[in-house]
Amino acid sequence: MSDRYVMEALLRPAVELNTSVAAGCAAFVCVSAPWAVALSPPVSYVTAGGFAVLSSIRARQGLRILRYRRNLKRLPRYVMTSRQVPVSRYRLFLGKGFMWEQKHLQRLLETRRPEVQAFLQPSLPYRLARTTERWSEYRLPFVSQLLRNDSVFNPVRPLPPVGGNPAIHGVEPDETDVSMDLGERVGHMLVLGTTRVGKTRLAELLITQDIRRGNITIVFDPKGDADLLKRIWAEAHRAGRDDELYIFHLGWPEISARYNGIGRFGRTSEVPTRLASQLSGEGNSAAFKEFAWRVVNIIAQTLVALGERPDYNLVRRYVMNITGLYDRYVAWFLKAKAPHLLALIDTQTELLRQVKQNAGAPEALLRKAATEQVLDSEEAENLNDAILESLRNAVRYDQKYFDKIVASLLPLLEKLTSGKVSALLSPDYTDMSDPRPLLDWQQVIRKKGIVYIGLDAMSDAEVASAVGNSMFADLVSVAGHIYKFGLEGDLPSDGAGKTKKLPISLHCDEFNELMGPEFIPMINKGGGAGIEVTAYTQTWSDIEARTGNAAKAAQVTGNFNTLVMLRVREKMTAELLTTQLPEVEVYTKTLVSGFTDISNPEQGGDFTSNTQDRVSSVRTPLLSTSELINLPKGQAFALLEGGRLWKIRMPLPSPENDDMMPPDMAAMVTAMRKNYRTGDTWWPVIATLPDNTPAQVTVPAAKDVQVPAGRVPGEGLNG
Repeated sequence: MSDRYVMEALLRPAVELNTSVAAGCAAFVCVSAPWAVALSPPVSYVTAGGFAVLSSIRARQGLRILRYRRNLKRLPRYVMTSRQVPVSRYRLFLGKGFMWEQKHLQRLLETRRPEVQAFLQPSLPYRLARTTERWSEYRLPFVSQLLRNDSVFNPVRPLPPVGGNPAIHGVEPDETDVSMDLGERVGHMLVLGTTRVGKTRLAELLITQDIRRGNITIVFDPKGDADLLKRIWAEAHRAGRDDELYIFHLGWPEISARYNGIGRFGRTSEVPTRLASQLSGEGNSAAFKEFAWRVVNIIAQTLVALGERPDYNLVRRYVMNITGLYDRYVAWFLKAKAPHLLALIDTQTELLRQVKQNAGAPEALLRKAATEQVLDSEEAENLNDAILESLRNAVRYDQKYFDKIVASLLPLLEKLTSGKVSALLSPDYTDMSDPRPLLDWQQVIRKKGIVYIGLDAMSDAEVASAVGNSMFADLVSVAGHIYKFGLEGDLPSDGAGKTKKLPISLHCDEFNELMGPEFIPMINKGGGAGIEVTAYTQTWSDIEARTGNAAKAAQVTGNFNTLVMLRVREKMTAELLTTQLPEVEVYTKTLVSGFTDISNPEQGGDFTSNTQDRVSSVRTPLLSTSELINLPKGQAFALLEGGRLWKIRMPLPSPENDDMMPPDMAAMVTAMRKNYRTGDTWWPVIATLPDNTPAQVTVPAAKDVQVPAGRVPGEGLNG
């Protein structure tokens, strides 16, 4: 082997095996026929031992050459069942791989030299097998099937359909398990890779560990991938956490939890922000967006003052009929603050009705005039209520003008309140006959829940974006509350006065579709609340297009401390990783040959020749964009723990049947329907309690009742 020299020589014939065979034969001769080598038996045996040691050393070196050459064409099979995924309380498992160093770049560059291509091309039997397979596909199907069989007993089985250049990973025959410290996860992880190259498989690997580790696990999936949902279902049941599982899916409303995207907030102004952020703010649309924000803010403040929880249905109703909300608030406010003014409105209305000129005028118009007269009085103005003033200002707009101003808001509200989606996004908190649970982030976090969010973006991207952004904003609000007051908030804590901060593992697939103004604060400050964001997307341009400019996109990516990059097709995306790496020196070999004439005929020759191999070094990036563009499926480069570059490959899912995995979505829907229970079945739980049950007790679910979506009896009424 040439490990001791400046340049390795691994792409060559395994000549060490010749020495190994010769030394092995010599050892055999020394043992079996010492007379043939003119040695006495004792000396011959010692000599045989020396030859045997030499043979084994050279065989090991030769086999390493063969293994290296094989790895450049086909990597060892790497399959893992879900049960075999290693779970640690301190490390996050990513797959097998190695730390990418200068020697690996050197070896990869060697594979591109023309003189070594013979060692990288498929063998002649393999090429003949593929030709025969194509020829016999319809003529001799059984032969074609036999040649295609992916079995270790088939020496010419096809290469795995992963594409790319297997030599990128094959340059290191000695792999090890790759993992990262769990303490680094609060710095967040960004996973980049084009379509169908392994992002979902990596997500399954990480989500499986989070669920089995006991983390609060939240998965946003804009596509609503059925396979990912089934995997989460299976892992929750395998970990014994099926009672903690919530499923929110816009495409499957019959099994989905219900969620009010604007029903929980820290400040009332969050409600209009979550809605108005979905409207265009470019050009002339900015003024309409700001007016829509103001109208929704007035409605939200009024509803909160009236003791009602805002939802999309109520906002839509009062955007179209803000006068009705105004009348309700005036009646409520004056009844509480100045009942005699409310009676005065009734009196004024009756007086206006008796005026001859008002004969035949609508009752509503007369009452509106009476209300304005009373509210214009000095006594009413001294009440000085900001909500009332805002409402009066809003109702004074001409109705046609008002409708034009809020026209951009109504289509969005119509989409959010149409069909079955309306019951999901504007839930009736008092409907005890609806078995579907109510999703509340504070309760999910306290319960250490598992949440799957399927937004069905392919059916309606605008609704998916609105709901996803509302959920993000809600999470940011909850994270801010946890950051300031801890997990329990105003609930009693332990004797030490401290509450333990729980890790919240947030997985966001296609996160560019969900990203709004509220996402940046989440990744910027969410780590303080224990939120660990793992975001998956295709390209840098997706982020830039969503944020609107490169500066904001850089602000987003700059908050991710860990970067995992699978195969990408965009050079700018690849440079997001390569520009962070140093340059290294690689060695190049130059063949120099020449001759020199001999002018002295007495020297016995006409010329002298010389041939040299010169080794020089050049500086080159540790990783180039071409390696990232040519990665096989399921492989990635990862920048972990402060800039250490690792080359990893994820395990393939085992083809064995998983007894926890539902066969299809229909089976899962059936199971969830069986396990749901409505609010009117609370009495069997109470009936099972003993007579000496304390007054303050958390009522457990009945043993014979499972709640796969994670609902606690009565949960959501105060969320």
